[in-house]
Amino acid sequence: MKHLFWLDMEMSGLEHTKERILEVALLVTDLSLNIVKEYETIVFQEDIVLKGMDAWCTEHHGKSGLTAKVPHGKPEAEVEKELIKIIKEFSPSDRALLAGNSIGQDRKFIDQWMPDFAKTLHYRMLDVSSFKILFEGIYNKKYNKKHKHRAIDDIIESIEELKFYMQYIKV
Repeated sequence: MKHLFWLDMEMSGLEHTKERILEVALLVTDLSLNIVKEYETIVFQEDIVLKGMDAWCTEHHGKSGLTAKVPHGKPEAEVEKELIKIIKEFSPSDRALLAGNSIGQDRKFIDQWMPDFAKTLHYRMLDVSSFKILFEGIYNKKYNKKHKHRAIDDIIESIEELKFYMQYIKV
């Protein structure tokens, strides 16, 4: 393994069997957390998906400008193909290791709506929220997030958050 594949999605809700992906960002880093590739896109969804969002999604995706961009986004199948291409570019012989905050939730959506992309991914994931639980609970070290709720911003913040926790690790 030479790279981490930092992924974040904005969705129309949290229920992966009925809600849909609205935005995807993927940053590829080396193991020193230097960014070597950036990808972000808006995913097209029908108007009925946007109208079915809960109050939280309606408010936050509206404020961030995401809701207005979804009708002009790329088809989900095209986004899936682009993600697979990036994985093959940086991890041609291995399954890719996803990284992010609460990445298990994003993985549910990938498994549901992008099954070919899911096949390129390793079952292991690097979840920054695990570090958060330990460092806040045991060591009282808290990383202050900005909560912008856009995929690319959330990934950059996740990388910075992991760097924050790692500064306390002595090997």
